[in-house]
Amino acid sequence: MNLFSNFVTDVIVVAIVLGFMIFVHELGHFLAAKYFGVRVLTFSLGFGKRLAGFKRGDTDYRLSLLPFGGYVKMSGEDPSESHRDDPADFLAHPRWQRFIIAIMGPTMNILTAFVLLTVLYKFHYQKPAYEEAPARIGQVQPNSPAAKAGLKPGDLVVSIGNLDHPKWQDLELRILTTTGQPIPMKILRDGELLSLTLTPQAKGVNEVGYAGLQPCLPSVIGDVESGMPAAHAGLKSGDRVLAVDDVKVPCWQELSSAMQSRGGKPSVLTVERRGKVFEVTVQPVYRKIATESRWLIGVTLQTNVVRQLPIGLAVKNSIEDNIRSTTATFVVLKRILTRRLSARSLSGPIGIAQISGEAYRAGFADLVTLVAFISLQLGIFNLLPIPILDGGMILLLLIEGAMQRDLSLQVKERVVQAGLFLLLLLAVFVMYNDIVKTLAHY
Repeated sequence: MNLFSNFVTDVIVVAIVLGFMIFVHELGHFLAAKYFGVRVLTFSLGFGKRLAGFKRGDTDYRLSLLPFGGYVKMSGEDPSESHRDDPADFLAHPRWQRFIIAIMGPTMNILTAFVLLTVLYKFHYQKPAYEEAPARIGQVQPNSPAAKAGLKPGDLVVSIGNLDHPKWQDLELRILTTTGQPIPMKILRDGELLSLTLTPQAKGVNEVGYAGLQPCLPSVIGDVESGMPAAHAGLKSGDRVLAVDDVKVPCWQELSSAMQSRGGKPSVLTVERRGKVFEVTVQPVYRKIATESRWLIGVTLQTNVVRQLPIGLAVKNSIEDNIRSTTATFVVLKRILTRRLSARSLSGPIGIAQISGEAYRAGFADLVTLVAFISLQLGIFNLLPIPILDGGMILLLLIEGAMQRDLSLQVKERVVQAGLFLLLLLAVFVMYNDIVKTLAHY
């Protein structure tokens, strides 16, 4: 029953998310066309049979049967039908105006991604705590590629490939997008600079890169349990534990290990609070958690940093995150095309629906972040120079502009047919991909 409920939720959420993204995209084309005086015949959300709608002026605003898509149909945009004797026809307008009309769809998606993240960060900026710290390794899985490379907990990654001083998200992205290829690394261990080579391996249904690394989770306290040793010692949420009995514990994993290794003996914690450093003594208690018993002091890890950002900083972070996502998209495409990353990493409507449902269940902030990401991806995808996409039209307009003449109708028809065939192949592939990955979970 829960599985069916999740399926229904996924379908509803993805229909709303994609419907909104498609509306924004087509609105870009529509507004630009109207501005330049092009007659718009149809503004449709979805393809196929018209289900509902209304007509205002020359435009039929409609909701169509197949929800995964949409289009704006303009008068005279088909060169085989237009006689170019109507100034309101699309092809009767100068190339620069047609270029703007074509590019406004993807532009609106990219702007939407920027605005959504900016507004979200203004009121709710949430990041995993380790993402704001240098890329320090907290845990290495036994027999993993990282273990075979000689990496150890506590190592600070100084460089990976040609990137110096990476954040953890930079390290994670490089690993995820690399399979079977050696990556040169430099790490700092106990003050010594070492050079290593890490070779991630393909893993999981998506066959993305895996190294067996976990980040160093900063030893910052999230919640303090009432009546437990930490509360008695006066520890508070936001305190950072620097050392246990004068042994540095930069990572939460090391703090946890230190508590267990002392076998319940009183420990002196060196703590930082708002720039001030002090010491407290705690006496752990032995408690059972789930299936195992452990020495506890009654604190939880601060997993996320949540705060409100000034508008200027919100804009800056939104731009940086969208640029990072755009760069990652092209890195993934390049690695797939050069066969350095499995095409299994691509997702279609089913995969997007599953991710959308998970984001919805995780909370509003996660859903908004995902919507911004999908909007950005939709904008990027439509800018690819594939015929029948906006990028294909933009490329043809640029070619015609350089030639100072229109391409022949026969050439345009062949280009469109090739583009349609390519998109159909891609659609079949990603649907097959989604089905295989979904069945692999069961």
